[in-house]
Amino acid sequence: MTATMIDGKAFAAGLRARVAEGAARIFAEAGRRPGLAVVLVGDDPASSVYVRSKGKATVAAGMESFEHRLPASTGEAELLALVAQLNADPAVDGILVQLPLPKHIDERAVITSIDPEKDVDGFHPVNAGRLATGLEGFVPCTPYGCLMLLKDQLGDLAGRDAVVIGRSNIVGKPMAQLLIRESCTVTVAHSRTHDLPDVVRRADIVVAAVGRPAMVKPDWVKPGATLIDVGINRTDAGLVGDIDPACAEVAGAMTPVPGGVGPMTIACLLRNTLVSASRRLGVAYAI
Repeated sequence: MTATMIDGKAFAAGLRARVAEGAARIFAEAGRRPGLAVVLVGDDPASSVYVRSKGKATVAAGMESFEHRLPASTGEAELLALVAQLNADPAVDGILVQLPLPKHIDERAVITSIDPEKDVDGFHPVNAGRLATGLEGFVPCTPYGCLMLLKDQLGDLAGRDAVVIGRSNIVGKPMAQLLIRESCTVTVAHSRTHDLPDVVRRADIVVAAVGRPAMVKPDWVKPGATLIDVGINRTDAGLVGDIDPACAEVAGAMTPVPGGVGPMTIACLLRNTLVSASRRLGVAYAI
């Protein structure tokens, strides 16, 4: 068996195109473009590249990009004041504060200061609670992108056994909630899970988001299972996911690294911003 490679790059391109169509409709009906504000504190190289990519993608989708770059010495009060300003700005539909923040700033305080209706990253406790209780809200972009890829590959997910490896607030927990919402039977595994290979071996769907290079081995995988690899680990051999590429010999389908989940994150961020603008401006557009 050779797994089908799930082309996240192509799927993300299609999603971005649909977002651009929606942004054009909002501009035509409401007279302004959806706006995304991104805040970067400090000069972390990886974060700087990511923010630049977000800005380019936002403009390419026909949206307004508001970029705020602050020095690493910025105080927490100053950052919170900027967030409050963006919360009140009618031209801003989505706010994203790039993580990680400098150590002297409380990330939780910043995240909870963002208006939940503009929290297109989906990290605010209000949106986390909405997801957990089945209400509409913003879902973190990476797990939402994983779900879109799974549904595109498998169709109806109801009744499938799923294992999520990793329990972070950004990927693991919301991923599990999304799969529960799709009527999967979900196990959340982590570094302290007893006999992790055996747990994974029972799964029809495996989402790995643990940050350990090639941790999931071929003998962990149920034949024909669908594997979603969220990991991006830099090694001497280059970028490696959390799933050993050799698992393609056993799996039915899997995402490559790079080119799988990665492109979906920014595409889903744009999608969330479009949804926010649609709600705030009263322009109906389903995506």
